[in-house]
Amino acid sequence: MDVVSGLESVELATLILIVVAGFAAGWVDAVVGGGGLIQLPAMLLVPGISPVQALATNKMGSIFGTATSAATYYRRVRPDLRTALPMAVIALAGSFGGAVLAATLPAGVFKPIIVAALVAVALFTAFRPNVGELTKLRHEGHRHYVAACAIGAVIGFYDGLIGPGTGSFLVIALVSAMGYAFLEASAKAKIVNMATNAGALLFFLPHGSLLWGLGLVLGLANMAGGYLGARTAVRQGSRFIRVVFLIVVGALIVKLGHDIWQDTFG
Repeated sequence: MDVVSGLESVELATLILIVVAGFAAGWVDAVVGGGGLIQLPAMLLVPGISPVQALATNKMGSIFGTATSAATYYRRVRPDLRTALPMAVIALAGSFGGAVLAATLPAGVFKPIIVAALVAVALFTAFRPNVGELTKLRHEGHRHYVAACAIGAVIGFYDGLIGPGTGSFLVIALVSAMGYAFLEASAKAKIVNMATNAGALLFFLPHGSLLWGLGLVLGLANMAGGYLGARTAVRQGSRFIRVVFLIVVGALIVKLGHDIWQDTFG
């Protein structure tokens, strides 16, 4: 596989699939996160691609989408940057650290814990229908920023280490632990998720794992999906985001549960 481009060995049908997956992933990521469920499996269909190349190129495509959706949310929702920016900086550092550790530890070690956390998140959201409808902050002053940075550090580290569902974890943490409405939480989550993607890319870049041509194609598709997804979320509001959130979390549980089953009995 040519690490400069990655396009030479890709058939037209596979390239179309990657573009469609990138667009869909961008849309899902912009609304609630979890677009990697769609995008990464499509990347792994490219002939001759290694898992590290797929991960690195997936991050490159994702950062285009998260940057676009973050900008769209900012123009329309005006999230508080005093919370989002420090959280993003801490998350970037956490993501870099997670990517470093990912090179030495198998992701399968953590998957059962992640599935249990996702089940708890889904139950919490499903049985508390009013959660996330309105912003009612749980912390004030210094405690608010400490809590936000702690969330950024933990979820940033998770994104660098494993990755699936990072945006969804950010949204539910901002809703449940911080008290934001789903719309405000999604707007902040995109800024932080952009930083976690950048942190992982900083690790991958020196290793020459990026397929630049394929990554640019993926990034353009992700941008289009991210722009449309952010506009849809802003127009439909927090209740719509909550429904999509439950669907994406359910898909994450099924995907990671299947991975655990394959690792154990496959």
